[in-house]
Amino acid sequence: MPIRTIIMGAAGRDFHNFNVFFRDNPDYEVVAFTATQIPDIEGRTYPSELAGKRYPKGIPIFAESDLVKLIKEHNVDQVVFAYSDVPHEYVMHKASTVLAAGANFQLLGLRSTQLKSTKPVVSVCAVRTGSGKSQTTRRVSLILRGMGFKVAAIRHPMPYGDLVKQKVQRFANYADLDKHECTIEEREEYEPHLDNGVIVYAGVDYEAILRQAEQEVDIVLWDGGNNDFSFYQSDFKIVVVDPHRPGHELSYHPGETNLRDADVFVINKVDTANPDNVIKVRQNIQATNPQAVVIEAASPLFVEDPGAIRGKRVLVVEDGPTLTHGEMAYGAGWVAARRFGAAEIVDPRPFAVRSIKATYEKYPRTGAILPAMGYGEAQTRDLEETIRNSDVDMVIIATPIDLNRVIKIDKPAQRVRYELQEIGLPTLETLLKAKFGK
Repeated sequence: MPIRTIIMGAAGRDFHNFNVFFRDNPDYEVVAFTATQIPDIEGRTYPSELAGKRYPKGIPIFAESDLVKLIKEHNVDQVVFAYSDVPHEYVMHKASTVLAAGANFQLLGLRSTQLKSTKPVVSVCAVRTGSGKSQTTRRVSLILRGMGFKVAAIRHPMPYGDLVKQKVQRFANYADLDKHECTIEEREEYEPHLDNGVIVYAGVDYEAILRQAEQEVDIVLWDGGNNDFSFYQSDFKIVVVDPHRPGHELSYHPGETNLRDADVFVINKVDTANPDNVIKVRQNIQATNPQAVVIEAASPLFVEDPGAIRGKRVLVVEDGPTLTHGEMAYGAGWVAARRFGAAEIVDPRPFAVRSIKATYEKYPRTGAILPAMGYGEAQTRDLEETIRNSDVDMVIIATPIDLNRVIKIDKPAQRVRYELQEIGLPTLETLLKAKFGK
């Protein structure tokens, strides 16, 4: 009899693990997915068009809160944990729950889930959400293009809409973002690449995505999500570490996997971190993966009119996932507000409505800043209303995109941008030229 399996996920790694390991494997029967982290994912179905011939009705997706009930009702043999950026202790609490319900608990590793490309692969991953993968990936893409390579960024999955339509997505311009009805979270990851002239791929079926991308590029650039490890076997593994959260590189899943597997570390944000924390991160790297090369880098801020911030009561809007499961209480917008003399950073929580209010309740560690949540049209409108309700002089937007493109902001605003800036030697450029130089 096939092993009856539930996959615990968040609409990303879970689908990938199913596609590459379980879909055509007669030794297993996946009876359900469970979902967390992402609003309104549960209650849907992983469609038959993607699930394959062994699953003609598709596979139901339930809320993770139903897990124990599902194990018992469906006589489940094993549960596979397949989402990212959670403490090791959290993973073992889930394991204990599963074991007590009678099932086995499993994690799938690199060998079982990574696909092999016909082209060289450079991966950019991290030990925590919000470490600075995006600006690092952008920096790598520009270096490789400057070396004469054609590059496409393949982004870790963010499939929150029609999964069949999202099987393989290719983005070459802003019109493609509209065509695929991208959420704020998706736009935050894709737009900066498009601004640099880099094609982006994403979707659900990452083997189909890879095979299409291989037809038009010289090098595949894996743009990681959260602190997950790459879906592809990588020829050059870059991992970003955040000294604002020293020790997290050893205590979060699967970030520690990246820590142990990296070829190159980028210790980011050293310009704003406590020097003792930078040293602590270096020591943890040395103790865990001493063969890897270490680069230190800053994330300098760029504001159109810093003087406009001085003396203002401001609302700071930051990248949503960084504040929620990334557990950061502040980001680049908060730093900019303090650096450029804002009179007050106004707490948005009293003005929050509906799903934004629920976000603060679910993630109470989020500080007095507004996460730019927008996983769907309703949540995007809730974000817009929360900003409209806020009693402030100015909005500081520190998301990777210009929010004015997707919502109406009825107040003066300043946008904060940040890019990666390596400090000293070696640099990413010297290392990439040594690896891939023609």
